[in-house]
Amino acid sequence: MIEATYIDHMGSDLTVVNAARVSFGKKRKALGYTSIDGGTDIPLLADMDKKLIKYLAKHKHMSPFGHAFVTFHVKAPIFVARQLVKHKFLRWNEISRRYVDSDPEFYLPDEWRGRSEDKKQGSEGVIDEITFVEDELVAVWDKDKEEMMLDPNQELYLWQIKNSTETTCSPKELVEYFHTQSLQEYKRLIDNGVAPEQARMVLPQSTMTEWYWSGSLDAFADMCKLRCTPDTQYESRVVADQISDKMYDLFPASWEAMIGKRRTSIPKLNTTGKFNYEGE
Repeated sequence: MIEATYIDHMGSDLTVVNAARVSFGKKRKALGYTSIDGGTDIPLLADMDKKLIKYLAKHKHMSPFGHAFVTFHVKAPIFVARQLVKHKFLRWNEISRRYVDSDPEFYLPDEWRGRSEDKKQGSEGVIDEITFVEDELVAVWDKDKEEMMLDPNQELYLWQIKNSTETTCSPKELVEYFHTQSLQEYKRLIDNGVAPEQARMVLPQSTMTEWYWSGSLDAFADMCKLRCTPDTQYESRVVADQISDKMYDLFPASWEAMIGKRRTSIPKLNTTGKFNYEGE
């Protein structure tokens, strides 16, 4: 499961206001506080302070937003992590398989998207079936039978494929097969004394990883402006939308000024490969 879990934060909308007003030697106070998550106090701002935040965001005076910090714990497949790590102004500490050799977890999507016909990147539609040539199936079986020690359940599965007249399977079945194979070979390497830092090379891009992700309010806003758009890869957008959703709770005035009005839910794919939001 892909998820971004809130860990901690420092600062508030009031921090942004006072970071801007310090230029004039002034400081504002909250009108009061409201609580979220059973104890986190969020300051209530006067209208003039909300207008100031909107002015800062509109005219791209971003330095005051850099005085508020947030930390998340993110869990996602490697192919998503390698996209998100490109946001250089966010601090990143990731689990390392140089030190951890427990059984990895693999990501399997609920739907398998088709390749877009008019875009070099992106997706549309849903793929339910993968087609094989029967000779290819036999060749895979023969190679595995001769060179690999398969567990009984996996061997039975392959035997059924070899002796079946069917030449199709679902994307999920195909990927689950390769997950089983890669995990088996990873364990074999570890059991034979190979260093985890090298054994991990047989693990696929769908292996789940996790990391601590920290940064300023404006740095996370830059990330979400790119990753919350309709043409972003779905899995990356799930992470960004979960982060954005929490930011609306922690920094309601600042986040709305930088990102826009809050959406009602995390996105889900429809059968055309487009994003749907509840209530839209």
